[in-house]
Amino acid sequence: MASDPVGMSSPDPNKLPPHQPPLSWRVRSSMAMGFTSALFRAFLYGFNSVEVVGLERFLDVLDKRKDVDKRERGLITVSNHVSVIDDPLMWGVIPLRYAFNPSNHRWGLGAHDICFKNKLIGSFFYSGQVLPTHRLQYSPHGGLFQPTIAQAIRLLSSHPFTTPSPAPSGEEPRDVSDPFTSGDLTFSTTGADQYAHAPSCYAQHRHSWVHVFPEGCVHQHPALLPRYFKWGASRLILESEPAPAVLAVFIDGAQHVMPEDRTWPRAIPRFPVRFRVAFGEPLDPDLAFGDLRARWRDLVSRQRQRRPLAMGELTDELKYGDEAVRLRVEVARRLRDEVLKVRRRLGYPDEDGPGFELAETWAREPAKDRFRSNVDDSLVNKKD
Repeated sequence: MASDPVGMSSPDPNKLPPHQPPLSWRVRSSMAMGFTSALFRAFLYGFNSVEVVGLERFLDVLDKRKDVDKRERGLITVSNHVSVIDDPLMWGVIPLRYAFNPSNHRWGLGAHDICFKNKLIGSFFYSGQVLPTHRLQYSPHGGLFQPTIAQAIRLLSSHPFTTPSPAPSGEEPRDVSDPFTSGDLTFSTTGADQYAHAPSCYAQHRHSWVHVFPEGCVHQHPALLPRYFKWGASRLILESEPAPAVLAVFIDGAQHVMPEDRTWPRAIPRFPVRFRVAFGEPLDPDLAFGDLRARWRDLVSRQRQRRPLAMGELTDELKYGDEAVRLRVEVARRLRDEVLKVRRRLGYPDEDGPGFELAETWAREPAKDRFRSNVDDSLVNKKD
């Protein structure tokens, strides 16, 4: 990772993307992910009771994706978010032979104010395939349209990416300058910072696996009913090309490892607990979201008549227009339904809270970092 300004080079439409990051980067990434997975696997199986549903099916998905050149689409996994250590704890159930192969492991979105608060910590998380993600509660650079979401969209997709022409005079200016198609191998989250080895620039990262926690915060509900799903995951499904495969995951037990009402020492995980994780079946994206993606493509085609758009770049109409918002809401609702289906496989009743899938239901919660929700009596942590 680097924070010094880096000059942006001119795009060369005839230049093929580099195949993979430098050897030093690959070694650091393999060690960071491998040893972290080993540590949490040892904690899970050494001190706790572990139950995994659907693991063989999930490993079969990963095995079929091992050869990067044969991948036909990206993979998105989505899950509930019940503790501050869900990731990497949940991946401790995967055998270690997968952990030391970053090219077939997950990319995640990590809070910039926690995972990237200094150069040393940021370098570790970036090596562990965590993308710096700003949160609006703590940064003006946060939100649905920050550059990191575009980076995740391109990780799920494949080269070549369109290099846009400058915006015509009189039209809305572009977001943070597009570093992914500029020919440079860095990217910026604010326009002032720079991160080396932008993942989507490398051919080895085509059709990657991206994991997201769409609730966007730790949510410890007594019956593990999820909050509404935020729309960043909707962007990944609507805008990636081709449509990524989607697989829902449900976690139970991590809320007892790091309960939000824990006392001192708060940083120490609690054990023993009963930890359970269930992997759903991969969805056919064309059946699950094809109708919504078709409507999205129609919207985009109308906007592209005005000017070319890079992958992950949106006009104001594609950001805030009524149809664009409706599509993101519906994708998020369908994703949440898939997580609820996997929840039932762990024996939870077929139920849902009234309006829990809607953002407006949660708007009356207090504007605090940590609190007990006045909507569903859950413990919420928006800080860690």
